[in-house]
Amino acid sequence: MPANGRAGGRNQLRVGRLVKAHGLKGALKLELYTDDPAGRFVPGASFTLQVPEASPWHGKSLTVRDYRVMNGSSVVFFEDVEDRTAAESLVRAILWMDQDETEAPEEDAWYDHQLVGLEVVRDDVVVGRVIRVDHLPAQDLLIVRRAGVSGDAAEVMVPFVSAIVPTVDIAAGRLVVTPPPGLFEELADEAAAPADEQDAPGAD
Repeated sequence: MPANGRAGGRNQLRVGRLVKAHGLKGALKLELYTDDPAGRFVPGASFTLQVPEASPWHGKSLTVRDYRVMNGSSVVFFEDVEDRTAAESLVRAILWMDQDETEAPEEDAWYDHQLVGLEVVRDDVVVGRVIRVDHLPAQDLLIVRRAGVSGDAAEVMVPFVSAIVPTVDIAAGRLVVTPPPGLFEELADEAAAPADEQDAPGAD
């Protein structure tokens, strides 16, 4: 899922993460969350930064100076980032840009407000509902409130990757999950309980 959107007063699209300083002239390698990097990272394009509050870049934006593909890797240069030291201070920053409302959305790209409220379906059974989306440097997480469960166990963090969330159907108001063992382990235990109880009398 290359680009997952969010709403924060204005609609924005998450398009990349800065993963490593490259060379000595301020370049950074990019992890792309967009299907159109050449169209997004044009000279003059501006990005809002998602960084920790302690970062010197907190509350600032970056403007693209140049974008290249070097040895199969996406590399970007920004204005006012002139050396490796400055580039290293931006490592792990997530890049957001304002979405042009007139353009067609990228494939497999959604805004947070589209995801929040969707029913979560596992094996054709509704197991919960998305209550928020957390954007972390490594990946996005869907926070799911489990149906019929209260307390600390009510919320489950689901990595928002295609292997675990293969289907997002905004029109139908639901998404399908195929979680690995342990992610919804309590649900599996509860489903197995009646069978265990049935087997118990015969075992005596």
